[in-house]
Amino acid sequence: MSVKNKKILIIIGGGIAAYKSLDLIRLLKKNNNELRTILTKSGKEFVTSLSVSTLTGSKTFQNLFDKESEVEIDHISLSRWADIIIVMPTTANFMSKLSIGKAEDLATTVILASNKDVLLAPAMNVRMWNHKATQKNLKTLQDYGYLFVGPEKGEMACGEYGEGKMSSPRQIYIYLENYFKKRDILKKKKFKALVTAGPTKEYIDPVRYISNESSGKQGYEIALALNKLGIKTKLITGPTNLVHQRNIITRKVVTAQEMFNEVKKSLPVDVAVCAAAVTDFKPRRKNRNKIKKNTKNLRSIQIEQNKDILNFLGKNNFHRPKLVVGFSAETINLTRNSILKMREKNCDIIVANDVSKKDSGFNSDFNRVLIIDNKGNIQSLKRSKKSFIANKIAEIVVKKLLVNESNLN
Repeated sequence: MSVKNKKILIIIGGGIAAYKSLDLIRLLKKNNNELRTILTKSGKEFVTSLSVSTLTGSKTFQNLFDKESEVEIDHISLSRWADIIIVMPTTANFMSKLSIGKAEDLATTVILASNKDVLLAPAMNVRMWNHKATQKNLKTLQDYGYLFVGPEKGEMACGEYGEGKMSSPRQIYIYLENYFKKRDILKKKKFKALVTAGPTKEYIDPVRYISNESSGKQGYEIALALNKLGIKTKLITGPTNLVHQRNIITRKVVTAQEMFNEVKKSLPVDVAVCAAAVTDFKPRRKNRNKIKKNTKNLRSIQIEQNKDILNFLGKNNFHRPKLVVGFSAETINLTRNSILKMREKNCDIIVANDVSKKDSGFNSDFNRVLIIDNKGNIQSLKRSKKSFIANKIAEIVVKKLLVNESNLN
C-alpha cells in the first residue's frame, strides 16, 4: 500500500538533514498527494524556498505575517487543511519550543493551532538527544500526543556515532503508510465505541450525596483518542467540570442507574471502555428534605449496591462488545487485585490505576497504570499524562479490534 491522495503539511526545520525533506517530497508527489510546506528561518540556511516550491508545485510559506496571504490567516488555514503535519528535521531547539507551547513564528503557531496529528522526526547530535533536558521534552511531547519517527543510530554529519540521526525519507514514508492504512481501515469498518467517564452521585437528601474524587479526565481523553483514530465514539459522563468535544456524542448522567440505562441503550458497540468511577453504593431511599443535624431520632442510612456496569458488559451474552476494557483503582496489591477484577468481570483488558500516590490519580492530570490483557500481557506506564495513557489504550484497542476482524475473516 502507498500513501495516496492525502493532504500533507511539511515543516522544514534547521539542520543538515533538512535536505532529506526534498526526497520525501518527491516520494509523496509520485502518488498524487497534495503538499504544502513551511520553511523555517533556520531551515532556509540549508534548503531554498525555490527548491521546495519547484518540487511541491505550490507556494512555500515562511512568515507568520504575510501581506499577500494573511487574509486567510495562514496558521489557521494550514493547520485545518492538512491530514497530518510533519516536522523534519525536528531539532532540540524546536522540541524545546513545542514542549513549553511557544508560538513565535508560523511553524510553531500552526502546530499550536492544529487539530491534526503532528509527526516529529528528530535530528541532532547524540549527546544532545541523550541530554536530560531533551529527554524531558520528549516525554512532555509524548504526553501531549505528538507522534515520533526515529531518531536512528548511525554516523552523523559531525563525525560522531549514536542515536540522533534523522529517519530516512523512506522510513518516514513507511511510517505514513502505516498511519494512513490503519485510519483508512478503521473508517471502512465503521467501528463504534462507548466510553464512561467521571464519578456518579447518589443523593442522600437534596444537598448531600455519596460520590468520589474522579475528575473524568482519563475517560474524556480516551474518548478523544478513539475518536481521532476514526472510531465513532459515544461518551457517557457523570458530573464533571470538563468541556465536551463537539465531534463526540456526549450523554450526561448523574447517578449510577442513569449511567447503566444509558450504557444499555447504547448497545451494540464494538468496544466499551469503562473509565468512570461509578459509586458502588446508594441510599435505599433519598430523603425528600434536608436531614437536620439536630434530628433527635436520626437513624443510620440504609445503603444498597448499585448495578455493576462493567460486569453487565463483560457477561452480556447477547450484546457483549468485541472488547470490554475496565479500570481498577487500587491503593494496594495493584496487579493481583486488578487481574482478579478482570477475571471476575470477564474483561478483555483491565487498566490497573495506582491511586496511592499524591502526584497522580484522581483530580490530577497524571496517572500511573498497568495495562493488562486476558492473555497475560502487561504494559507498565510510569507517571504519565492522561492524554498519553489514553493514546496507548486506544492503540491497543485498535490493534486488538483489527486482529479480531482478521481472525473472523
